[in-house]
Amino acid sequence: MKVDYIIVGLGLAGLAFVEKLIQAKKSFIVFEDDSQTSSLVAGGVYNPVILKRFSPVWNAKEQLAIALPFYEHLEKKFNTTLDQKFVIKKAFKSTEDQNNWFAAFDKPTVAPFLEDNLDENTYSGVVGSHYFGNVKEGGRIDTHKLVETYRHYLKKNHWIRFEKFYHKDILFEGNLAIYNNLQASKIVFCEGFGVKQNPYFNHLPLEEVKGEIITIHAPKLEIDFLLKSTLFVLPLGNHRYKVGATFNHKDKTSIPSIEGKEELVEKLKKVITVPYEIIDQSAGIRPAVKDRRPLVGVHDKYPQLAILNGLGTRGVMIAPSMAKELYGLLEEGIDLDPEINCNRFIR
Repeated sequence: MKVDYIIVGLGLAGLAFVEKLIQAKKSFIVFEDDSQTSSLVAGGVYNPVILKRFSPVWNAKEQLAIALPFYEHLEKKFNTTLDQKFVIKKAFKSTEDQNNWFAAFDKPTVAPFLEDNLDENTYSGVVGSHYFGNVKEGGRIDTHKLVETYRHYLKKNHWIRFEKFYHKDILFEGNLAIYNNLQASKIVFCEGFGVKQNPYFNHLPLEEVKGEIITIHAPKLEIDFLLKSTLFVLPLGNHRYKVGATFNHKDKTSIPSIEGKEELVEKLKKVITVPYEIIDQSAGIRPAVKDRRPLVGVHDKYPQLAILNGLGTRGVMIAPSMAKELYGLLEEGIDLDPEINCNRFIR
């Protein structure tokens, strides 16, 4: 069987690239073995500002210009709701925090996303004695619903195989890559941290960062915005909230831990004052790169092999634009932005 593409992995990166292929009427087969869960357990928040330093997210304006229409298209395609838009409120810890907020208005890539009037309201159960700053153009993509819906769609069309992909079984013949009974012009690896087991791209400096999130039920907490303090509190409806996240560089498992829960509970004490019940806990491994830029491009020896990876904590914002970049390279010969080209790292 001959196809244009084999895609390995169907998280946000793989999904975004597959959607480009469908729109271009390219043939493909996806391999997915559920070994990587970061897209399924992600908070799914898109936020154009790094609130820890009041600095801009890399290419935030350009990324949102591609990402938001992308998710709107998928909502129409599947007749469902994926994008929940809301204001993000940064809880200031001090007067210095407030001063840094106003200093950020001198940054032209940040100022358009910030409201210049502080929110001096008090919110029942929320710690915020130094007021709040509002970030515009934020929201959340329901990544779990998106990935599950997309997998079902691919399964219905016989475009996905739920099985492990064995890199050692790839053969090269002319311009083709052969994998078992499949002949493909290109194989695109969207494996997340699974790329560490990929002999063709495991030299890339991908770091694993475990993140854990708890879901709480807090009947006395009534907020319809994302609260950002020492952690985030994300409203889900019906008094349920996602709370996260941890950053663990030592634990390499995707198993929720007691230590992760205790860390979140301890931090949450400084953010809300109302009682709550923990109703769920999830964990995943984020694929992060040391220079905080994605890994996109073609293998230096085998042009049949490509990679789309390293989206880090902002996958919902970055994935659609990075998929567009890779498709432009492979199908239209458009050079990649050097900042994202995987070949910036020499073997």
